[in-house]
Amino acid sequence: MPAARLEVAGLSAGYGPTQIVQNITFDVPAGGRLAILGRNGVGKTTLLATLMGLSTRHAGSVRIGDVDITRRRTSARALAGVGYVPQGRDVFASLTVEENLATGLKGRGRAALAEAYEMFPRLGERRRHLGGQLSGGEQQMLSMARTMLGKPSLLLLDEPLEGLAPVICDELMAMITRLASSGDVTVVLVEQQIERALDFADRVLILERGREVWSGAPDALRADRALIERLLGVGIH
Repeated sequence: MPAARLEVAGLSAGYGPTQIVQNITFDVPAGGRLAILGRNGVGKTTLLATLMGLSTRHAGSVRIGDVDITRRRTSARALAGVGYVPQGRDVFASLTVEENLATGLKGRGRAALAEAYEMFPRLGERRRHLGGQLSGGEQQMLSMARTMLGKPSLLLLDEPLEGLAPVICDELMAMITRLASSGDVTVVLVEQQIERALDFADRVLILERGREVWSGAPDALRADRALIERLLGVGIH
C-alpha cells in the first residue's frame, strides 16, 4: 500500500491510570519524515507504543490515511498499514533468521523473503543462524526487514541506532533514508542521535514531560543551539 498520512489529535495515553503523554497533536503527510526528540523518560517510546495500540489511551484520536484506528487493536493497526520496530528489536532468539522473517509476511508468499535479503544482504548470508546468534546490528536489520515485509504505509522506529557501532548506524540510516525516499512509506523516528535524526527528518517534534514543547523544521532547530541544550541537554556539531 502507498505511504499514508498520519493524523494525531489531542492524544493522551500511558499505562493503566497513569498518563505519560498528554494532549499530543501533530500530523505527518504521506511520505513525510518526522523525528521525535527529547531527553530520556519524556514519553517518546510511550507515544510510539500508543500509535501501535500497545498502551492505554485516555483521550484523543489517531488516523492513518482515511482510516480512524483510534479504537483498533494492535493486530488491526498492523493490517491497516502500521509497521513498528520497537526499542529492543523483539527478535525471536530460538528461530532462524528466515523463520523470524517469515513471521512478518502477513500472508505474502515466501518468495517475498528475497526482498529482505536484497535490503540487507547480511541477513541472506545468515539465514540459517538463530536470532540469538546475531550481533546487535544484525538483529536490528532483522527487525526492520521483518517489519518491511508487511509492506507498511507508516513505519514507526523506536531508537533503531541504540547501542550500535557507527558503521552499522551508517548502514541502517542509509537504508531508512532509501525507504523514505521511495515515497512508499511515511516514517516516524525516535532517536537519541540528534544529528542523524536532523539529517533524516523534514519535521521535528520535541517532547518534555509528556508534552509537545517545540515543533518545526530541522534547520531551525539546528540553528538554535541554546534551544537544543535546554530541551535536549546535548551539544551539536
